[in-house]
Amino acid sequence: MGEVVTKSGGAVHTGGQPLEVSKDGLRFFPGAGAVIGPLNALVNWGRAGSIWPVTFGLACCAIEMMATGAAHHDLDRFGIIFRASPRQADCMVVAGTLSKKMAPVLRRVYDQMPEPRYVLAMGSCACSGGLFQSYAVTQGVDQVVPVDVYVPGCPPRPEALFDGFIRLQEIINKEQMRWSPWR
Repeated sequence: MGEVVTKSGGAVHTGGQPLEVSKDGLRFFPGAGAVIGPLNALVNWGRAGSIWPVTFGLACCAIEMMATGAAHHDLDRFGIIFRASPRQADCMVVAGTLSKKMAPVLRRVYDQMPEPRYVLAMGSCACSGGLFQSYAVTQGVDQVVPVDVYVPGCPPRPEALFDGFIRLQEIINKEQMRWSPWR
């Protein structure tokens, strides 16, 4: 009893629980506990729901990043769990002012992350250098690593970081899978 999915993709109601169809083509069968859909959509759905960022806190924005991961805001409920090792992470949150001496370290940590990897630049200093127009400060993290999501503010509130992670989930859901790293 429930739904029968036809070859044309339509759902025929046969009684029981209604079929839920998401915008990316995933079909959820609540009574059976099953999900059916294109492989890209299934993998991206799983990856978007389990983002594991490595923290790269450099200045005052790191305090807001820690507050976002604490109990009051609780990123864990969205599947976002901070990792201490870049080898276990698929996302890097760069929070704060990046000095020229710290730039090679940032690049090394980024290179240690497995593919696919994403970068969130958190705060005005990470996005564009902020107030520090100096010879010693990198004018934006995107000069060192490719940035996927910018979260502006000085410092941005935890809600802004939430919004950045939601935008990253949207980016992940639109990706096409690469079946081989040698392509």
